[in-house]
Amino acid sequence: MLGIIVWTIFIAVVVNLILKRFNLPTIIGYIVTGTIIAYLFDLHAAVNNHDLKEIAEFGVVFLMFTIGLEFSLEHLNKMKKEVLVTGSLQILVTTTFVVLICMYILNFDYKTSLILGAALSLSSTAIVLKIYNENGDIKKPYGRRVLGILIMQDIAVIPILLMISIFSMGDDKSVANIIFETTIAAMILILLLYVSGRYLLEPFFEYVSQSKSEELFVGSVLLIAIGASYLAHYFGFSYSLGAFIAGMMISETKFKHQVEADLIPFRNLLLGVFFITVGMQINFTVIAQNIVTILILLPILLGLKYIIIYLIVRIDDTKRVAFKTALSLVQIGEFSLAVLELARSKSLIDPTYSQVLIVTIVISMILTPIVLKNLSSFASKLIPEDTMQILNTLQVDSDTQGHIVVIGYGHLGQEIVKKLKEEHRNYVIIEHNMKYYKIGKDENEPIIFGNAASKTILKSVNIKKCSATIVAIDNPEKLHLICEVINDLIDNSKTIVKVGRPSEKKELEGLNLEHIIVEDEVLSKAIVEETRSCQLPIFKNI
Repeated sequence: MLGIIVWTIFIAVVVNLILKRFNLPTIIGYIVTGTIIAYLFDLHAAVNNHDLKEIAEFGVVFLMFTIGLEFSLEHLNKMKKEVLVTGSLQILVTTTFVVLICMYILNFDYKTSLILGAALSLSSTAIVLKIYNENGDIKKPYGRRVLGILIMQDIAVIPILLMISIFSMGDDKSVANIIFETTIAAMILILLLYVSGRYLLEPFFEYVSQSKSEELFVGSVLLIAIGASYLAHYFGFSYSLGAFIAGMMISETKFKHQVEADLIPFRNLLLGVFFITVGMQINFTVIAQNIVTILILLPILLGLKYIIIYLIVRIDDTKRVAFKTALSLVQIGEFSLAVLELARSKSLIDPTYSQVLIVTIVISMILTPIVLKNLSSFASKLIPEDTMQILNTLQVDSDTQGHIVVIGYGHLGQEIVKKLKEEHRNYVIIEHNMKYYKIGKDENEPIIFGNAASKTILKSVNIKKCSATIVAIDNPEKLHLICEVINDLIDNSKTIVKVGRPSEKKELEGLNLEHIIVEDEVLSKAIVEETRSCQLPIFKNI
């Protein structure tokens, strides 16, 4: 056993060193390593080992835990549209299409069709989020879309597993009982994790920190991550869902960043084990015997998922965001492998179909890192430039400096520009709403159409040489995103923003903002000042 481990590490290092020369991600190296050792030591059967599967799955657990650290309950609440609407639609529509194809074209029974449809609607959380975390795309608009859909897919694993249990159960248990027990279990799990996170986590970490022992702190982090995962599994849910909720609970504490830093080595190591087990499922004998089926099936599945996700996201977003979101999620994921294996073990899917699908899924996962690495170049070549890139005739000279950049030309922006005109100040406006952009163009204002959250747009107005940047928009979420991007380019000490309430000001902490105007505070002060000029009426004697 030790010899296999040594050879695995050696092969992984050598393969990844070779792949790095071609700028390919380590994920592919781990998958290739798994395939090599499976043939070298005849380990194709070992991939079904229960203990190995659980160890590998904890790579995904720690990934979801660190993702949860980035998303507090408040943040997740802001993403409810991406999670509940976009994510649910993607799963339902994809499942429906696959079920119809399986039942009416392939003549499968409804149980097999439903399981296949649900399994193939899932994408790879492990691969996509690992790469998005590393390159920072998780914070971009399409990154938020991708994350929302993947969270919903992880939640959907619960009813999918429940469905398999119902299909395979005997007469001793009714469907109503299973659904009732699952609902009760979910309520207990959420209550336990919420109460623990809200009232126990921070005091616990403070007590551990007082020991000034790094080992104890790391051990405590592992206890929370693994404990929450086990608790979720105990109640019949996926390990990763419990870890994600625990991560969100810790994100509300001041120990968030330290926890994340301590956990990354464990996450990356176990993710490597997970991808090696994925590679072990590549069986060239099965590929050779079913090569025609796989070559037909793979593009059909990827194309179907791409079209569905693109059309759903395109309903209320740009072509480019829809394209990047859809292309990021066309693969079939690791939970699909688990669903198919469980269904096969319960005789709900023919073993041959299961093996062909597993190979097809693994190939789609191998292609994913290559696709994600070239996502932006694919978008620029295949998707026409957005309107914001082709409408602009205004060009800011490269030597322009000392000007003011006004972001937003709504009612507030128009008033700001009016005052700047009166003072003969030099300014340039960025507007993303076509209605206000046209108003600015009609008034011959120096305005460009574009998304101020784009570094390219900000650089085009020489933001690094401006004397001040005024963010005159009302959407708190967009305001925060724009300030983050500006802070990446220049120091936010020259950025002036307006927020409605003190709570919105608090959300901007950590972005180096020195000029935040709180509308409620200014308005209340102005009203009180006006009362000074008000006097009691003077009544004349009659």
